[in-house]
Amino acid sequence: MLTPKLHIPDGFVNLPVSALFGLLSITFVGLALKGAAKTLDDRTTPLAGLTAVFIFAAQMINFPVAAGTSGHLVGAALATVLVGPYSATLALTVVLGVQALLFADGGLSALGLNVFNLSVIAVWVSHFAIVGLRKVLPKTKSGVTIAATVAAYISVPLAALGFTIQYAFGGTGTIPVGTVGTAMIGTHLLIGIGEALITFMTVSAVIATRSDLVFGWKPTLEVRS
Repeated sequence: MLTPKLHIPDGFVNLPVSALFGLLSITFVGLALKGAAKTLDDRTTPLAGLTAVFIFAAQMINFPVAAGTSGHLVGAALATVLVGPYSATLALTVVLGVQALLFADGGLSALGLNVFNLSVIAVWVSHFAIVGLRKVLPKTKSGVTIAATVAAYISVPLAALGFTIQYAFGGTGTIPVGTVGTAMIGTHLLIGIGEALITFMTVSAVIATRSDLVFGWKPTLEVRS
């Protein structure tokens, strides 16, 4: 039975493809380290750490999606709007690493696959969605919250699409790619609703009290290398 989840276990994708995405993930994380060093300061660094802790804790809580299926927060859009894409990439990578090492949630050989889907695809899709939506939405705190909410919804199935592509190139199972894609993307379209609701509530609370710390509330969101 196929259980649609984004944390890929060991052996689900072959080693050559896992290694390729591991190298890609290392490259993106290296770029994120460079970018975060330029964007973090004494005020925002603690928020980045708290964001990682919150996402780690929130991912431990599952919510029902459909019969026999549950989902949990990914947190990519939430982290992106709070601390920016570079720090969000690092925060999600730390969360995934701890989960793989200490809780066997996602395999070690698959860590590069998971980092690419959740720390790269989901984060940067969220970033560009927020940037694009802020250009057309009202320049208000509510506009930022709505942009983050929409980004949260679309980032989850796109991360699932990343998994499907990885499986197409190196899946070791006998399940057809079309079946995997339908199950993964279809289920995560539903999980995205929960992701959007959690993001909406969290961003609304933070931006109402400490908007000065919210990356997405800054007048410009251009990311400089």
